[in-house]
Amino acid sequence: MKEPTAPQTDTPPVVSPEEHRVLELERRLSAQTQEHQARLAQAELKLHAVRAGMIDLDGIKLLDPSRIKLTENGEVEAADCLMADLRRDKPWLFRQATTSSLGTAPPSTPPAAKRALEMTHAEWQSARAALLKRR
Repeated sequence: MKEPTAPQTDTPPVVSPEEHRVLELERRLSAQTQEHQARLAQAELKLHAVRAGMIDLDGIKLLDPSRIKLTENGEVEAADCLMADLRRDKPWLFRQATTSSLGTAPPSTPPAAKRALEMTHAEWQSARAALLKRR
């Protein structure tokens, strides 16, 4: 013999205000966590893109989002492979490899002031007059 079941109704279960607050907080926390993970993934991808020699970081938007996965440490899984694939598919986004070394400009240094002992008598007199005029 079958036991009688409770009649089914279309009304949702009653949720207490406290349970509603907890559910809302969990939903907001989940949304913030997803947003922070997305930002972390973007930062990691930018780091790897710069290391790979990407000229325009907007090229990161061309990556397939389904291939971007974060590890437990917050690093993008196989980011080097992603950049290598992007370099192969879209080489114009990256600097061209070169065998010559790029020379860097020497650091700029302000001109050193000439000391009085290094000046001629005429230079010293004009410098002294300029100083006295400022007072």
